[in-house]
Amino acid sequence: MAAAADLVVPTLAIRSSVAVEVWSSAGSKQPFEHKPHLPREETKSSRSICFSPDGRYFAYSNGQEVKVLQASRDSAASWPAKCVLPRPKAFYLQFSPRGSYLCTWEHYAITKDRPEGSPNLLVYDVATGVEVFAIVQKNQTDWQPSWSADESIFALVVGGEALFYDLGEGADKGFASTSRKIGGSRGGMLSLGPGNCPPFLAFYTPGAKGAPSMCKLYKYPALGQNQTVACKSFFQADRVEMLWNKRGSGLLLLTSTEVDKSGASYYGNQAVHFMATKGDTCSVPLSKEGPVHCVKWSPKATEFVVVYGYMPSKAALYNLKCDVVFDFGEGPRNCAYFNPFGNLIVLAGFGNLPGAVEVWDVTKREKLANLKCADTTVFEWHPNGEWFVTATTAPRLRISNGFKVYHYSGALLHETMWPNGQELLGIEWQQFADKTFSEPKITKAKHEGIKSSQPEASKKAYTPPHLRLLKEGKNPEKYLPQPSIPGLAPAAAAGGANGNKRNNKNKQRSAKKDVNVVNGGDADSVPTEVTEHGAPVARQSPVFVAAEERRQQPTPRQKYQPDNAADSPPIPHGQGQPNGQNISDKERKIRSVAKKLSDIKKLKVRRSQGENLELNQLNKIKMEAQYLDELKALKQSA
Repeated sequence: MAAAADLVVPTLAIRSSVAVEVWSSAGSKQPFEHKPHLPREETKSSRSICFSPDGRYFAYSNGQEVKVLQASRDSAASWPAKCVLPRPKAFYLQFSPRGSYLCTWEHYAITKDRPEGSPNLLVYDVATGVEVFAIVQKNQTDWQPSWSADESIFALVVGGEALFYDLGEGADKGFASTSRKIGGSRGGMLSLGPGNCPPFLAFYTPGAKGAPSMCKLYKYPALGQNQTVACKSFFQADRVEMLWNKRGSGLLLLTSTEVDKSGASYYGNQAVHFMATKGDTCSVPLSKEGPVHCVKWSPKATEFVVVYGYMPSKAALYNLKCDVVFDFGEGPRNCAYFNPFGNLIVLAGFGNLPGAVEVWDVTKREKLANLKCADTTVFEWHPNGEWFVTATTAPRLRISNGFKVYHYSGALLHETMWPNGQELLGIEWQQFADKTFSEPKITKAKHEGIKSSQPEASKKAYTPPHLRLLKEGKNPEKYLPQPSIPGLAPAAAAGGANGNKRNNKNKQRSAKKDVNVVNGGDADSVPTEVTEHGAPVARQSPVFVAAEERRQQPTPRQKYQPDNAADSPPIPHGQGQPNGQNISDKERKIRSVAKKLSDIKKLKVRRSQGENLELNQLNKIKMEAQYLDELKALKQSA
């Protein structure tokens, strides 16, 4: 580390269901804890916490106002208030690149006094606490405005049009009026690149009426139609994510569609494209079918990684020519995280995956550590490039909340589990200015750590039920389920008191949804296999398969009746099942659309309760009107 780093105290900002607070540690072997001089405010209504990019300021909401504190490097100094902003409903917070401004966003609302709605995106001068800009921004997904690295340009998209404000020295208008515009259409997106001043910028316009979607690169302030630096067009793109490298010289586009019209994929279609400020463009080749899970630039700005394909997914490292320079192989992964120096990368499988974490030395192209971080919802590298934090947070998971700090070698340095009745909502490291830390030297030496207080997953080999019984000297045939009689319930077929007892047992088993009946109730030892497309399936023992074959005798089929079936005339021969399939197809479509609308209703309830939804969930809500029209048309035609 650099000499300045010797005085740096590792600091974590924490947002929970009872307070916003800052914790610190005296060193790698010392625990993280709240110190008396560090900020702590009891509140149950905090929606957001945020450090400025250089770590000078810390901002948080408390349900009454937004507070901005002056952060200190001194391990014994307090954090005084810099300014207080009157935003009780602030939902998101974001600092400008140099920390001079703070942007706040809250849900757009219409009131009797303001039927046109009030501005919900506001910008404040941190030094004075004065509001300098306000506008209506209804889009929650891409609410963040764009800044140039030196804060001389402020830009955002409103109604599909890109608006630019000059804030540099000598600028007359500032936030009062736009200096330039780029026309577009609804759904347009804008992103200013880092590094260069004036910056390069990318403007995306979605396709319409058979025309392709398009992304254009410009060099500010040359924004004319014939002044594009590079241009990339593509079909099958309902949405695009724009990712700049650290130098602002390369741009990756992750394009996606919500629905795969061919029906080949549940995830829709995804593709990755590359654009360079020198004018080069190309599509990134992917050698395995399936979704694109993650795309990340290396901080060195000369390489990027893509995690893609059906499980087990592939991960590959590419150069600026979009050639694969290293293949990480396949595994249960959907995330990638470079450390701040780009010499380490973590490949992990979070969300619906079991939490396997791999740490790789990018320079030597070798794996350094394997560890398990189950139920992880937050992952972030420390600015020193050697430590990372993993956390289990609400509302994604409301049990076993807490956080752990690891060394890149896999050693556990710290662990804190949240008390019962409380929830951990957010956590993030304090940031620091560039060159505060020097690039760490990577070694294979195992760092000294602590033992986790949490129980480890069972490593006992799986034993099928029939082999367990044989080891106990019992006959497996005696424990097979009795065959059912077609047309009768299993309890009635078994008869008498035995049937009632089995029925009661079945009710008790159904109440325990987490218990696996395939292996006799041992939920921790469920074996799984992976299908061709990566979907995990339970492995069944021969005894269980035999029992299933006996039990699944043919029973009279009952045809699905739509809601208006009682008022419908009989279906003529050749138009229903099994001779005709038209009615059956419509029934399946009605059920499918109704299920999607039900899911959207649940998502809207969760959003109204203040829960942060994922990007794909927000996009799903936008499809509600389309699904309603589709359902209406299906019912009318039925």
